[in-house]
Amino acid sequence: MTLLARLDRLPLARPHYLLLLIGGLGYTFDGMDSAVVAFLLPSVKSVWQLSNGELGLIGSATPFGFLFGAIAAGLLGDRVGRKKVMIYALAFYAVFSVIAAFSPNYEIFLVSRVLAGAGAGAESAIIAPFLSEFVPAKRRGWFVGALAGFFSFGFVAAALIGRFVVSAVPEGWRVAQVITALPIVLLLWWRRSLPESPRFLLAHGRTAEAEQVVARLEQAVEKATKAPLPPVPEAAAQPMTETPKVNLLTALKFLWSPAMARRTAVIWAVWFVITFSYYGFFSWIPTLLVERGITVTKSFEFSIIIYLAQVPGYFSAAWLSERLDRKHTIALYLTGSAVSAFWLSQMNAPWSITLAGAVLSFFLNGTYAGVYSYTPEVFPTWIRATGTGLSSAFGRVGSILAPTIIGVSAASLGFGGVFGLTTAVLVLGVLCVVVFGLSTAGRSLEELTESGAPVAVTKELNK
Repeated sequence: MTLLARLDRLPLARPHYLLLLIGGLGYTFDGMDSAVVAFLLPSVKSVWQLSNGELGLIGSATPFGFLFGAIAAGLLGDRVGRKKVMIYALAFYAVFSVIAAFSPNYEIFLVSRVLAGAGAGAESAIIAPFLSEFVPAKRRGWFVGALAGFFSFGFVAAALIGRFVVSAVPEGWRVAQVITALPIVLLLWWRRSLPESPRFLLAHGRTAEAEQVVARLEQAVEKATKAPLPPVPEAAAQPMTETPKVNLLTALKFLWSPAMARRTAVIWAVWFVITFSYYGFFSWIPTLLVERGITVTKSFEFSIIIYLAQVPGYFSAAWLSERLDRKHTIALYLTGSAVSAFWLSQMNAPWSITLAGAVLSFFLNGTYAGVYSYTPEVFPTWIRATGTGLSSAFGRVGSILAPTIIGVSAASLGFGGVFGLTTAVLVLGVLCVVVFGLSTAGRSLEELTESGAPVAVTKELNK
């Protein structure tokens, strides 16, 4: 009878949903901080008389910070533990958001936005692998997809802040950043009660601590359900307790070994495709709406409609992830994104642009729900956080490149060309995941990663 068999047979109950809420609120604040920057740009441009080039650097600051934060979080999460990274990343992000709010000049603001982005990127990269290690295989797709859905609440909140705070309150751009940072203090206090991942503890030989975590969770689930726990099934494979020391070189050597290269290539490609398309779209949609004759105020209002479409996008994909398998859900929503991007490229009227944009928002964010569920499943426990962090970081390269590439395309290809380019990128993503993706639904994390070729490479690295 293994600890992981005991963990995986538990029904979802109040303790799991509490973990979902605590982790999900972190994603809400990450999304809010990332999205609110677009609404700050007109104000900071006016305050410091910035050029378009300087403004572009601010737009790239958060995704640039995300890239390094995601890499650091993955490496640290596999070495010192998921919980510590979740807490310190959130605190780091909150501190620099407040510094950005009170910045006296452009230079301090820019550096603060990069560092706040690093904290948010670290937070974003660590939560999904952490929570995926608590959830039974049959519900993992829905659970982690729903976790990613909390991003949508942050984007909607950012649009509301942009409309009713940034443009309506004196020094609103400063107030907006304080609003995104202050609730984190409460969340940090709440997170102190989180347990460490039992899979991480087992992978590091801390069996007694893992036993305590699993026993407490069993007691909490039994109390919440008021019913006997299901019988323990035949033991699954447990994570290896003798694991390589995780560093960037070890991680890359393992991830691109013959046993893992296909999984890594697919995950990295999907992250790049969806992040490039997402940031290309959301960083430019207010500007493109204004160019179509919509006022700045109306542009903000239309942006709220487009952001609201994220909510059903995330949660519908979370629901489908357990019924169609993660790779097929990702392929379906990428296809919907490609069709919507092409539809958007053909629209001219403000209402039709907004409608097509909302549908594109629905499918892009649904894809993210599938990707956040899928990514932790394909990496072994000892390198799960690092694999997820590096995948997310590679996607952030797309978010850094997208605003510039879309901007150049808009100048040379026009409105239709921008979304024609997005369509082509998305189609490549569909082909990649359908042809090469791994099916993961209903399979335990250990079944996917703790046997066969991946373990053979792990043992080789231990020599």
